Amino acid sequence: MPLTAKRHASLSWRTLLPWVVGVLPVVCGMAVMNWQVEREMQASSQATTRQVVEHVERMLDNLSKAANALLPLAGNPCDQAQLMLRAQVTRNAFVRSTSLFRRNNLYCSSLFGAFEEPVNPGDYVDGQLWLMDGNSVTPGHPLLVYRASDADRGAISTVDGDHLLTALRLIGPDEVLQIRVGNAWMGQDGIVHKGVPPAAASANVLLGSTRYPFSVQGGYAADHQRQLWRSHYPALLGLLLILGAVAGLVCRWQIRRAGSPRAELQRALEADEFLPYFQPVVRKGDYRWAGAEVLMRWNHPQEGLVRPDLFIPYAEHSGQIVAMTRALLMHTAQHLAPYAGLLEDGFHIGVNITADHCRDLSLLDDCRTFLQHFPPGRVVLTLELTERKLIEATPTTLELFEKLHEIGVMIALDDFGTGQSSLNYLRQFKVDYLKIDQSFVAMIGGDALSVHILETIIELSAKLGLGIVAEGVETDTQRDYLARHGVEYQQGYLFARPMPAAQFLEALATRPGALRLPQAAPPEIMRG
Repeated sequence: MPLTAKRHASLSWRTLLPWVVGVLPVVCGMAVMNWQVEREMQASSQATTRQVVEHVERMLDNLSKAANALLPLAGNPCDQAQLMLRAQVTRNAFVRSTSLFRRNNLYCSSLFGAFEEPVNPGDYVDGQLWLMDGNSVTPGHPLLVYRASDADRGAISTVDGDHLLTALRLIGPDEVLQIRVGNAWMGQDGIVHKGVPPAAASANVLLGSTRYPFSVQGGYAADHQRQLWRSHYPALLGLLLILGAVAGLVCRWQIRRAGSPRAELQRALEADEFLPYFQPVVRKGDYRWAGAEVLMRWNHPQEGLVRPDLFIPYAEHSGQIVAMTRALLMHTAQHLAPYAGLLEDGFHIGVNITADHCRDLSLLDDCRTFLQHFPPGRVVLTLELTERKLIEATPTTLELFEKLHEIGVMIALDDFGTGQSSLNYLRQFKVDYLKIDQSFVAMIGGDALSVHILETIIELSAKLGLGIVAEGVETDTQRDYLARHGVEYQQGYLFARPMPAAQFLEALATRPGALRLPQAAPPEIMRG
């Protein structure tokens, strides 16, 4: 296999280091596990609190929908509006009751019909939301009330506090959760309290809704961390002793092979063994080739073509990916530039980049050199950001992306929806395209959750004005589904597999409606 060891490890510190590494797990293990427990608790608390916020927002969406539907009826006689009040209760899952008011007086209710009760706008946070501890029908029973108004008239819709209590208890059964609206809050005891809710003993999180005036506070009780230690980590404590011995042996083995892979990749780079393969990207509608993603393959002299997952991660780890990408761009330009007449204007060429490319402005020179091989406007170079390493929004990175855009280079987020930093990249960088990960595309017609995520990504790209490319399209069903949902570009085995340059050019020359062939095209292209 490639990247095999060819050098012997030297003596001195290389001999001593495995013994030091063998002791470290025992010395540091307890501290590391304690940090891990706290980190997991914080992440779990954050996720659970976010789920409660989203669930309550869905409830309030129901209330808002009902109240705003009834708002035009406010001021009408109760006998004319009562049927519609009850209809909204029936149609909306979380709505318990609806009412109409005018001049701060509630005069019509879905429960009682004509009804008289004062309405105080000051009870509602931002004039919209009120967490109350009961009313005349159910005193002492929590209710969440939504108010929609127009001048001196309006509509009110109510959700039963049992729905809130269910969310707090079921979404986070092991956590301490409270929902807060203004000066009122309710915890998992189902009682509405006044004032500020007490902070959790550990992993305290406070998240506010961006759409409605409420917040949710979550965390854990004081003894939860001890419970986690007792239930999850006793085996690890014993395993530390075994790892101490194993770590020394593994460290010694790793030292012996540490220098070899870098040397093997450097040899392959100098021998020009990294080749571009092209996978076409088609546009919606006519499904003509609108571009191609350039994929790196290693033509090893003994092993033949080496899969990228066997060498790309190490190239990124060692920093050699920058030189390899530069060579890939040069090879791509050398293959395509003589036959640029086969390409339509604006033909997209996509190349993957990582955090290592963003540490200086050398990538800008590489892209400028690539584009100079083609007539202006013939090729649009698209750099696809991967998340195997975090790309930080440093001044250098921001300057690099700005100057790349100035010369017409576009930025895409690769495998969007699977990494931990995709949304941060959207916020920090000017992005032109999103590439939907093939795992979501594969679930079309199957997993409902993945399809919902897919639709959310498509909707997000439309709201942000971004182009979108779906990867891994393999069936007609996936193709048609994506087209119906407005995905403008698709890529996958349904259309073409990655292919070497000669095969790619031949396919370009022979496809229906191909542009003119250039002079002196090679024989393998002319045969088409």
